[in-house]
Amino acid sequence: MKKKFAYVILLVFAFLACKNQKPATQGYQGQGKSAVVSTLSKPVQKQWKGIWTFDEDATFFSNDFESGRLNGITSDGNNHYTALITAENTPVNVSPWYAFKVWSKTPKTITIKMTYQDSRSRYYPKISIDGENFTPLDSANFIGINKGTGDFGIKAVPEMVEIKVNISEEPTYITAQELYGSTRVKSWIDSLTTKDFISTYEIGKSRENRAMNLMEVSNGKHKKAVMVISRQHPPEVTGFLAMKSFIETLSGDSPKAQKFRENYDLFVVPLMNPDGVDNGNWRHNMGGIDLNRDWQDFNQPETKSVRDFLIGKESEGYEFVFGADFHSTWDDIYYPIDTTITGDKGEIVFDWINNITKRLPQKHTNVKPSTTIKPTMVSRNYFYVNHGMPAIVFELGDNTPRDFLKQKGQVAAEELMDLLDSQN
Repeated sequence: MKKKFAYVILLVFAFLACKNQKPATQGYQGQGKSAVVSTLSKPVQKQWKGIWTFDEDATFFSNDFESGRLNGITSDGNNHYTALITAENTPVNVSPWYAFKVWSKTPKTITIKMTYQDSRSRYYPKISIDGENFTPLDSANFIGINKGTGDFGIKAVPEMVEIKVNISEEPTYITAQELYGSTRVKSWIDSLTTKDFISTYEIGKSRENRAMNLMEVSNGKHKKAVMVISRQHPPEVTGFLAMKSFIETLSGDSPKAQKFRENYDLFVVPLMNPDGVDNGNWRHNMGGIDLNRDWQDFNQPETKSVRDFLIGKESEGYEFVFGADFHSTWDDIYYPIDTTITGDKGEIVFDWINNITKRLPQKHTNVKPSTTIKPTMVSRNYFYVNHGMPAIVFELGDNTPRDFLKQKGQVAAEELMDLLDSQN
């Protein structure tokens, strides 16, 4: 038996933590004020990637693909295995990501115990055969160990989990969330650029020299624009999925979208952290830094790329009228800047939230405005302070139903188009 170990991740699993329709006084209250931290690069340990072989070369595990994360795997006998998951470096937010595939020369059922370093289990396992279409693991094949208490957050989820999976010669993917590595994201961008008003180009390079791809939706006739970014944090796939629907709606063929493009350009960086995503990190870039703390000092190349792009566009005469940064957390929540700071200019953000809520009353809307904007540090504050654009961090729950994510992205785009149209 061959055993190889790289280093371990965290896993966390919000499946018990999402309470979608609580009164505002009891709903998800979101994160507190972000601490000011240094964004100078720190060491990152890259995981070993390859294939583990067990049972006389009959059973195999692999993390060797984009977004793969498995730091070690041991065989405990009787088709029982223990997976080891750790983070890229510490301290780090508890968003433990895992993604691996397993197969066997003969069909059988195996049990995998998921263990984490200094964390509990957040993400409920997703299963796929092709690496693109995922379904949640059947709950009959899931056992939480040392179950947590409370409604939300890391304390509410199990310390470890055991899952049963049927495997065969065809690899089965087991992941924390759906896989959207840089190759798949670039394919999605390219699929939209078949339209003559959509183009894509690099605005910089990541720390590991991956492309920072930007998508531009423009007919070249105006100088007002909307800015959208996503995936600063690698595991936050639900935010990406809502953003994907949001962008597809803005760049679609509806009369409303066509009218929007008569007055506004749209700039999108769908994958802010390509290194972290492709390396299977669960928070940081390969400089060991949370990119959404680097919008003040710009020590990391990924944030510098967007900063330089925005400065360049403003020098061309662009006015940015709205900015959105899509993320994921324990439940859906909006983080706008309070109008005591932004005044009338920021009212569009709250009107937008209210209009989305009216269209989608089936899910409670959590809103947590911020009255602190300096140091800018996070993207939303930088967008407003340095570029004057009303901006928001738009967070989607880890377990928000995928069809609702798509609907919410579409509705959010439609309501934004209506509000911007009313300003013309």
